[in-house]
Amino acid sequence: MIEPVSSGRFPAGLLDTCVLIDLEVIDDDALPIEPRISTVTLAELGLGIARAKTPEILALRTERMLELEHTFDPLAFCAASARRFTSLAKLVVAAGRNPKPRKADLMIAAIASVNDLPLYTRNPDDFKGTENLLTMISV
Repeated sequence: MIEPVSSGRFPAGLLDTCVLIDLEVIDDDALPIEPRISTVTLAELGLGIARAKTPEILALRTERMLELEHTFDPLAFCAASARRFTSLAKLVVAAGRNPKPRKADLMIAAIASVNDLPLYTRNPDDFKGTENLLTMISV
């Protein structure tokens, strides 16, 4: 796992979808120096576009998605991520929680974990029990 630099910030980290959505209101000092995103996050944003209730929301979400696609080079959910996802799901079950409603979050966490990146999230409770395989930063 990469370690924080002298400023206390990690040199790189994976942003959970909720952090990416709130990016404009989060202080830069609370984020990694090089923020990364995942393909799963892009899929979640696409779901938000598909569920837009008005043409205005559809237009704004589409514009934001295009901006993010051009800003970031997303990390993929690969075979190693799939294996790590299974381990994280087992840890969530062992902690007495149901992994099913947080499967996309656990997929993003798996990508962070196999890439040795801390996961930045607004929902730390979604990852209870995974501390042995995941470094999580709550923002």
